Amino acid sequence: MDKAIIFSAPSGAGKTTIVHHLMKIPSFKLAFSVSATSRAKRHNEVDGKDYHFLTPDDFLHRAQRGEFLEWEEVYKDQYYGTLKSEIDNIWKAGKNVIFDVDVQGGLNLKKIFGDNALSIFVQPPSIEILNFRLRNRSTESAEKIAMRIQKAASEMKYAPKFDVQLMNDDLHVALSEAERMVGDFLQTTK
Repeated sequence: MDKAIIFSAPSGAGKTTIVHHLMKIPSFKLAFSVSATSRAKRHNEVDGKDYHFLTPDDFLHRAQRGEFLEWEEVYKDQYYGTLKSEIDNIWKAGKNVIFDVDVQGGLNLKKIFGDNALSIFVQPPSIEILNFRLRNRSTESAEKIAMRIQKAASEMKYAPKFDVQLMNDDLHVALSEAERMVGDFLQTTK
């Protein structure tokens, strides 16, 4: 079985920035697993690149047909999941799959892949800094940000369930540490 790298964190902790950095390292042979979601597309997102955007009904029909490796309802009527076809295509291309998923999705994927996956929890320095980062993104309403902050506080309790925790206080340090963690994992043979 090919390898999987799973990055999870509360929204705004920096996991997407870290994942994009790692994908630029040719020796890692990483390919991004594009998740499916039923949430609305943001102005800067591209269908098939950032997410596979589905209607809630289409998402649930695909789930009933068993097309997802894992999926969940993260917020009311907002589903997120990993399509089996996405992973199969990446592995057929000879690449290692890298995930940028929420905490519950990360834990679900780790259960599925076991020792063939490295699960990394990106730890924000504090809830206050996370709040600041989310507000600076200017992509969501104050109500949505408050909802994400509340969820983040509960998600941070799951950090010890991941293989490793990566503090993202200084981005350059976090990127370097992520490179080391992933490089070491990919060099091990199972």
